Amino acid sequence: MYVEQIMTMLGLSDLQFALAIIGLLILIAVAVLNIKYARARRKAKELSEYSLDDRFGKEPSFGQGFADGDAGRTEPSFGEALTTISAPEKFAIDPRIDCVITLRFDEAISGSEILEEINAWTDLEAQSTARWMCEGLNANLYVAEDWEVLHPDSTYSDLQLAIQLASRKGAIGVLELSDFCSRAQALAETLGSQIDMPSVSTMLESANELDVMAAESDIQLSINVLFDEPCPWGNFDALMRQRGFKLSRNGRQYEYLSKGVVLFSSTDFDPNKSVTQVTLLLEVPLVPQEERAFERMLSEGVEIAQAAHGRLVDDNGINLSEAAVISIRQHLDVLYANLEKSGVPAGSSTASRLFS
Repeated sequence: MYVEQIMTMLGLSDLQFALAIIGLLILIAVAVLNIKYARARRKAKELSEYSLDDRFGKEPSFGQGFADGDAGRTEPSFGEALTTISAPEKFAIDPRIDCVITLRFDEAISGSEILEEINAWTDLEAQSTARWMCEGLNANLYVAEDWEVLHPDSTYSDLQLAIQLASRKGAIGVLELSDFCSRAQALAETLGSQIDMPSVSTMLESANELDVMAAESDIQLSINVLFDEPCPWGNFDALMRQRGFKLSRNGRQYEYLSKGVVLFSSTDFDPNKSVTQVTLLLEVPLVPQEERAFERMLSEGVEIAQAAHGRLVDDNGINLSEAAVISIRQHLDVLYANLEKSGVPAGSSTASRLFS
């Protein structure tokens, strides 16, 4: 009754009142996230009350190749202090799958000043399920202007902050994206920069579209070889190595590589048991189309079957027919075309990030 009186006094319908309540809850959530960020920033500054000479006495590491000028851009991880920033994989910001926020400075700013502020984001690495990164537009004299991972001794005219919109975990959530945008806004205010930031609603829509496309394209193909009689492990291992397969680090599966990249692999085996069936697996979006991975996997399956007295079967144990193979090829052509059309070619670094 009391709620109805309030609605009547304000002249609100049931729908308008419900929308107002939802909006209020979102504002409260964003406010809580901002408070958490402010506390983290204050705590980081308290822990950073030593001199700049000590802080930057050791050059921070951004992963392999950071010190090499031609090593390309890498993804920084900001979970630790400035001197221990690292990244196991090299990735660049990609607007096709990232929400990109740009900060523009009236005058070039030092990398050390930017890193000092970003060091307060120590909690984001643990809280975020999405990959995020930053890059600066190099403003150093006598150096070609280009986007690069942040270096404390360099100066930058622009800064890009980005967070991945979707992956195999799904699309980014509204609270996570709002938190990231709030941090970027606070950073812009602290550094006195202009900010170019897309709306949260627009980015959420892009994230959902990207997630749908990825779900439709995340295809794994398999080739099954069923042996007429169990094959002793020693004989099987010799056969796989002869065919060019390499035993993986866990010692339980085989990988088929081309130019150092895994094209397809096997399911796990028990080295203490004879082998009755081999299943080869291809993750289609992760391998370039020009590698013809399915054809090569099919060919290896045929060779293994002939050498070990087996036959190719489908998932139901029925002999694999030529019609089934033709159908797979046709579906693959469509899948590769859709990935290319979406701006995420199979085997590209963009696909590697999206399908991870």
